[in-house]
Amino acid sequence: MTPTFDADFRARFRDLVLWRRDVRRFRRDAIARPRIDAVLEVASHAPSVGLSQPWRFVHVESPERRHAVVKSFSDANEKALAGYAGEKHAIYAGLKLEGLREAPVHLAVFSDDGTHSGSGLGQQTMPETLHYSVVAAIQTLWLAARADGIGMGWVSILDPRAVKHVLDVPAGWNLVAYLCLGLPAEEHLDPELERHHWEVRSNLEDVTFVR
Repeated sequence: MTPTFDADFRARFRDLVLWRRDVRRFRRDAIARPRIDAVLEVASHAPSVGLSQPWRFVHVESPERRHAVVKSFSDANEKALAGYAGEKHAIYAGLKLEGLREAPVHLAVFSDDGTHSGSGLGQQTMPETLHYSVVAAIQTLWLAARADGIGMGWVSILDPRAVKHVLDVPAGWNLVAYLCLGLPAEEHLDPELERHHWEVRSNLEDVTFVR
């Protein structure tokens, strides 16, 4: 039977989207693996070009490997800070940009760029759609996790080649995201970067065009 998504559901779905936040402050409480598997199962139903399903989820549990990822972040973050001056430098220095040390779950998400699934359909003119498909799965995961009370943060300030090497994955896999998951230590409707005056949200009319 085809489900009906009524006005109440649509309003609650909008709330879910608005309350999906990039979480950087986590409680250290463990998250049971079946709970993570459940949100990953939802993510695996995301759209993918040619039904290629190129996402590969790697649970990073080794303390040594986690430490290497933290070091990659620290090195990249130091370089990024040096690229700002004045007020932006001061604001950047005060931002919390990751929860790598606190989050109980680390998840690296790769695109298997050599996958045979989908037989290349839709990729001939835009091969980057493989990575777009992985991003769709990540967004789906984010919403599913938030709906279950699990916070998620995307750490992009690191060297993807170093992370790929540390995690010893197949050569054809390329890192799309390094994610931290856990119970949020704080709940906020506004994004952290907006709250700390790094950036403001664009108005819809400023990003919508007609041709």
